Amino acid sequence: MKLPRRNFLHLAAGTAALPAVSRFAWAQAYPTRPVRIIVGFAPGGPTDIFARLIGQWLSERLGEQFVIENRPGASSNIATEAVVNAPADGYTLLLTTPANTINATLFDKLNFNFIRDIAPVASIVRTFYVMEANPAVPVKTVPEFIAYAKRNPGKISFASPGSGTPQHVSGELFKMMTSVDMFHVPYRGAAPMLTDLISGQVQVSFDNMTSSLEHIRSGRLRPLAVTTVTRSAALPNVPTVGDFVPGFEASGWFGIGAPKNTPSGIVDKLNKEVNAGLADPKIKARLVDLGGTTLSGSPAEFGKLIADEIEKWAKVIKFAGIKPE
Repeated sequence: MKLPRRNFLHLAAGTAALPAVSRFAWAQAYPTRPVRIIVGFAPGGPTDIFARLIGQWLSERLGEQFVIENRPGASSNIATEAVVNAPADGYTLLLTTPANTINATLFDKLNFNFIRDIAPVASIVRTFYVMEANPAVPVKTVPEFIAYAKRNPGKISFASPGSGTPQHVSGELFKMMTSVDMFHVPYRGAAPMLTDLISGQVQVSFDNMTSSLEHIRSGRLRPLAVTTVTRSAALPNVPTVGDFVPGFEASGWFGIGAPKNTPSGIVDKLNKEVNAGLADPKIKARLVDLGGTTLSGSPAEFGKLIADEIEKWAKVIKFAGIKPE
């Protein structure tokens, strides 16, 4: 039977619209079962804490449990690969961190391409790093430190929780932009690093403010500057590195990603709910307590942040010749 052209086009248009309508209805109903947020680090650390904070909010808002699943190992690559290979249905999400953008260059042979295979959903928080020195180091400002380092080339050590960590590449960025000659001392975690920094075994670090703030307030460590573009509310009298080294910026950030091809309706729904959480006074206050500030925005804005970070750290890693441990 032949259909009149008008009727055929009307029928074809209706048929083509069915998948879109189905996807819309799917997104509207989402979630209908528990959702996993995969975290590439052990329980108890900042990444895990941020995941649980936003997971609890999403559970309360969307009526299904958002379950935190810790899969530490390989600088978070194990967790990332698990999400890359998961169905793109919104039920497996990734807590994304700066490690993801560093690893894109640091590791030569990954089974995924982060920027291609993970869809940005929502940014959550930006955290501050602080350039801090043992009080025995005879400097109180960034310019004094640069001058001191240039008078003592190769004699000053800067510590990090491990090779290729955000704290490590932050220090290498400082070296690259100031032409100072410091040698890197990697540790296996922040706790032993801070122990040696406080005792004077190493001279300086670029550490997460969350783990250093107590030592700064007690006078065991001396803050020279925060590494973000703006000052921190937790240390309002401490300047930024960028005040003295124009263009310098390094910070932690955390967000949510999903497997590529996750329906846009689900991505948009999650983004809307995360941003609603970031506007909640209790969550905002909790993030400040943890040494951070809210980082709301669209999926596209989060995607741009990720792309910019990959580009920035690629230059630093190649400049410094950093290799994974």
